[in-house]
Amino acid sequence: MADADDVRRLALALPHVIEIDSEGFDFRVADKGFVWSYPERSPGRPRVIRTDIAVLYVGDEAEKQALLLGEPELFFTTPAYHGLPLVMVRLAEVSVARLHELVTDAWRMRAPDALHGDLDDRADPSSATPA
Repeated sequence: MADADDVRRLALALPHVIEIDSEGFDFRVADKGFVWSYPERSPGRPRVIRTDIAVLYVGDEAEKQALLLGEPELFFTTPAYHGLPLVMVRLAEVSVARLHELVTDAWRMRAPDALHGDLDDRADPSSATPA
């Protein structure tokens, strides 16, 4: 299944992506986050950056609910994300091919339309052999 290295490889293969310095991973396009490590918060304890869980931008509440209800083994949310178009995905439970689809969809929703044509010029990184 997938891991943080897969997230990094897939995100950086997309056009105009930058990685923000963080304890885990944090990727942006046009200054907008589309996938990052889950900052788990527990009352009375310091925040823990979870690189085994990715937070994904999903666009709207309908898409969020579809993922949460349709695949609860992969996706979850917390009260802190209520009303936000974000879901968390358990990387150990998702295939690299599905992760590629999710990360690419998140990029498409956050990237300006003018950048979308650049995506078509790239090869599918999910089939590439890691270096």
